[in-house]
Amino acid sequence: MADSKGKMTKPANKTPPKSPSDPAKDRAAKRLSCDSNSSHEGAMAGEISALEEAFRKFAIHGDTRATGKEMHGKNWSKLCKDCHVIDGKNVTITDVDIVFSKIKGKSSRTITFEQFKEALQELSKKRFKDKSDEEAVQEIYKLIEGKTPIISGVTKAVSSPTVSRLTDTSKFTGSHKERFDPSGKGKGKAGREDLVDASGYLGILIYEIQNITLPFSDACMCGACACHP
Repeated sequence: MADSKGKMTKPANKTPPKSPSDPAKDRAAKRLSCDSNSSHEGAMAGEISALEEAFRKFAIHGDTRATGKEMHGKNWSKLCKDCHVIDGKNVTITDVDIVFSKIKGKSSRTITFEQFKEALQELSKKRFKDKSDEEAVQEIYKLIEGKTPIISGVTKAVSSPTVSRLTDTSKFTGSHKERFDPSGKGKGKAGREDLVDASGYLGILIYEIQNITLPFSDACMCGACACHP
């Protein structure tokens, strides 16, 4: 009996051997898996894309070296002002500065996007006091989503009374007055030189007389009359 047990062999493995895999199929399957994961991650990121996009646009505003991943206090204040987070009553510029100092690290001068959302959550409680915490956060997100920094217009020069007096053509006198029409527009050459109107018979006659050249006369010794060309 012992000999029969000793002679017993292990049952053969009936699992069929794996066929050699096709490298092309493996690469395709892996690529499809990666594409599926990336599309899923993209869908998750799309939920905050509008808010994060606004964060990045304000983060790089005025700084060519900024990456959009961190935001300085100056740009944070501009975002709150341009997006009307600051209403002058419930939220002021002082509140914005206090929240920024509270959220950022002690040795840091910037905040990340996650810290940015924490700061908004802090301000939402003051901005929308009559709403629940979740509703207040959603309302303050709506103020920022899709927004871009407002570019200020060109600064206008402040005119002083002295400059206004010197540039007011209606107060010019003498020859300076003749250089401008009643509307203040310059006349150009007509305002600097006496031009003859040669449109009529008399004008043509005057023009010919002024431009006539008389032959040289030996009898005239003045040297300054019209006899000399």
